[in-house]
Amino acid sequence: MTETHRPVPKRSVLVSGASIAGPAIAYWLHRYGFDVTIVEKAGTVRGGGYPIDIRGTALEAVRRMGLLPQLQKAHVNTHRITFVDTDGSTIAALRTETMGIGADGDLEVQRGDLTEILYDAVRDSVEFLFEDSIAALDDRPGGIEVTFRGGTRRTFDLVIGADGIHSHTRRLILGPEERFHHYLGACFAGFTLPNHLGLSHEGMLWNTPSRRAALYAVGSGRRVFGLLNFRRSDLPFDAFRDLDAQRELVAAAFPDDCWEIPRMVAEMRGAEDLFFDAVSQIRMSSWSLGRVALVGDAAYAPSFLTGQGTSLALVGAYVLAGELVARADHAQAFDAYERVMRPFVTLNQQLANDGDTELFPSNEQSLQERNAALRTLSALPADPPHATFSALTLPDYDLPTASGSPS
Repeated sequence: MTETHRPVPKRSVLVSGASIAGPAIAYWLHRYGFDVTIVEKAGTVRGGGYPIDIRGTALEAVRRMGLLPQLQKAHVNTHRITFVDTDGSTIAALRTETMGIGADGDLEVQRGDLTEILYDAVRDSVEFLFEDSIAALDDRPGGIEVTFRGGTRRTFDLVIGADGIHSHTRRLILGPEERFHHYLGACFAGFTLPNHLGLSHEGMLWNTPSRRAALYAVGSGRRVFGLLNFRRSDLPFDAFRDLDAQRELVAAAFPDDCWEIPRMVAEMRGAEDLFFDAVSQIRMSSWSLGRVALVGDAAYAPSFLTGQGTSLALVGAYVLAGELVARADHAQAFDAYERVMRPFVTLNQQLANDGDTELFPSNEQSLQERNAALRTLSALPADPPHATFSALTLPDYDLPTASGSPS
């Protein structure tokens, strides 16, 4: 009598968040034979034109996804960065290659381009639930019951929180964000505005010890991306959900009547795409609890000062999915994910140096030293720390031999 082998049922995973880490881990989980659903509170994949970096180990992650050629085509290819003094006069205009930017094949793409490429990679293979979110989680021995805000209930084997620095998933399982939010003493506002200076593939940076402003043209279009960044001793949690309060905070921090500051503040007040947040990191002793794990900014936001948020999300998604396929026990997989990723995350978070970086100094002495170096071109800000960006070598994970079963 021939023995009949029933197929191993797929493990089901709910991923919360459809920005970068969410679709990235959905891609790998589907490839490894998991049944994946992504829930996203917005009505569609959210884009945004501001530039993000893909560097070091993350380049290998997107290469293994087969997305590297698309991202290379989307590369912004910034040619020049101009530093202006507090009065608006030019300190130095430097070619980006002189500053070490773009070395080792690093990519800079518009955030919306990356999210669209990731969405296209999974849209036909995983289930998307737009305009919904997780209301409650009930972790049981046989699975985790999810109650959605839309009223439905479903049971999954696992839940992955990929919903950003203000992760709702993290709050549901581990408590208030304040427990894990490490504020670096500054806030920022990003928005688009008319390109009246005619900038093309270039950026302009203005800096005082407590404030920074930037205009960034990712191409030669009619609009540019603006950034206003300011130091503030206390974290304005109440402003995160109050758009008018955000506008007032930013305007009050930039009373200057020089360079492009008045124009930027005026445009910020009316910008429909204003994005406001704190310059912060998420620091946690554990990135999982029970059947729920966190990935990307939800677990280890490094802050925009490091330029590594996207790269850590892409690498973390690859590692978490790989450990889940390598181990049938999710608790062991979550532990392995942390063992692989935590040293890499710690190194990259340290780049922020509590809010002070070489390109964006936060005190008068550091600012004068940077400006002197720029004027003489004798000691440029240090090359990007490529050793840190590439400190992790991606593990190799085998594809499952049967649906949902590790090899």
